Amino acid sequence: MPATTRPKQAGPAPVTPLPRCGWCGTLEDYCHYHDNEWGYPVDDDRRLFEKLCLEGFQAGLSWLTILRKREAFRKAFANFDVEKVARFGERDIERLLGDAGIVRHRGKIEAAINNAQRALELLETESSLAAYLWRYEPDPKSRPAVLTPEVLRTMTTCPEATALSKDLKKRGWRFVGPTTMYALMQAMGMVNDHQQGCWAREEAQRKRAAFKVPR
Repeated sequence: MPATTRPKQAGPAPVTPLPRCGWCGTLEDYCHYHDNEWGYPVDDDRRLFEKLCLEGFQAGLSWLTILRKREAFRKAFANFDVEKVARFGERDIERLLGDAGIVRHRGKIEAAINNAQRALELLETESSLAAYLWRYEPDPKSRPAVLTPEVLRTMTTCPEATALSKDLKKRGWRFVGPTTMYALMQAMGMVNDHQQGCWAREEAQRKRAAFKVPR
């Protein structure tokens, strides 16, 4: 589990006793992310590139670590503007390795820059990053009818996430394994993995019903 020209968002609000997915606990950071973002459909390329990068940076770490560093990541990576990140060079890599506000992992930093370059290549033949990603949306009929915490713990990937991972790797992307791509699908609302009884499950369904899939 935990993942813009974007309107400004307020910081984490006090946690209210709503029925939420179990992974939130009572942490304000998690609850704010869960209530306002996770599982809601996204079609903005900058936001999607950010999610792709941050899911890659999460590998081996907790999502809470990434979430608490997200603003620092945005500052360090030019607000995840694909064209700007694609132009990062060795001087930028050294700058990022010295930035204590982010995850200072050379392989992941170089992967983010590489992936920006690969994204520009992808956009030579695709109308948008969003249109490309949403083609991998799983058939709703393939999803479990009831999402209990026990069921969700077993769901770390799906055939569509594996196919997306395979295609991105073929295109030269890095840190885009099947589990990472499934986490992306959860974060961008391609799958609704809010558990049964979570107040946001119906909200995510409502937003998805109103969402126009990019082409």
